[in-house]
Amino acid sequence: MGRGRAKAKQTKVARDLKYRTHETDFGALARELHGEPDSTESDELDDYDDKWADYRRS
Repeated sequence: MGRGRAKAKQTKVARDLKYRTHETDFGALARELHGEPDSTESDELDDYDDKWADYRRS
């Protein structure tokens, strides 16, 4: 018992996914699947390296 509400919600979500139009960035998806670094990730890593540059051993 109690499965009716869960099943109704799953049906609602499935219909929403099926009929709603999505703006998909296929280029970004391909980069993510191939493991290529994103430009924002490299910027964050550069900031991190510069932040701790004073603590590196010489």
